[in-house]
Amino acid sequence: MTRTIGFDLDMTLIDSRPGIRAVYEELSRQTGVFIDAELAVSRLGPPLTWELEHWFPAEAVPEMFTRYRAMYPEIAIPRVLAMPGAAEVLTAARELGRAVVITAKAGDNAALHLDHLGLPYDAVIGDAWREQKAEVLVRESADTYVGDHVHDMDAARIAGVTGIGVPSGPCSADELRAAGADHVAPDLAAVVPLLARP
Repeated sequence: MTRTIGFDLDMTLIDSRPGIRAVYEELSRQTGVFIDAELAVSRLGPPLTWELEHWFPAEAVPEMFTRYRAMYPEIAIPRVLAMPGAAEVLTAARELGRAVVITAKAGDNAALHLDHLGLPYDAVIGDAWREQKAEVLVRESADTYVGDHVHDMDAARIAGVTGIGVPSGPCSADELRAAGADHVAPDLAAVVPLLARP
């Protein structure tokens, strides 16, 4: 039976902080609105609108969302690196079946990251967060989800799949366990053997 294993993107497969920081800095420069880019990248995971709401009035958020996403490919893609072990864990997942990336990031930008870094994958689904990630996991018949955020573990729990947490983002190992992670691995290399026993 072919398995499907899901992966979060930001701070799970890629260290997107340098790229996202640069986009926020440029958005701040263009608008004249102060954005603490260092603070913003310290809490990656939730949808972009959540972060923009910290810096812009509600009525301006849709325009800032559009501007951010438009400038993202040129500014962010060249600055972002793969997390150690990303290629290996995705390859291991594909040897077991399919590797599907499920992220709150725009799907086209997520694919640009993966392609730019030469990371192997079978599908990318963007604009998904927590409950939406759970819906995708169910729709794709996934049995495992790997992520760095407590809401990734929420998604796995809601979908009834194995959640593997990696404390490479804003959430600690203890926080991931408290959110219901079935396993917490110190890094992606340690995830590889866990994939064989969902």
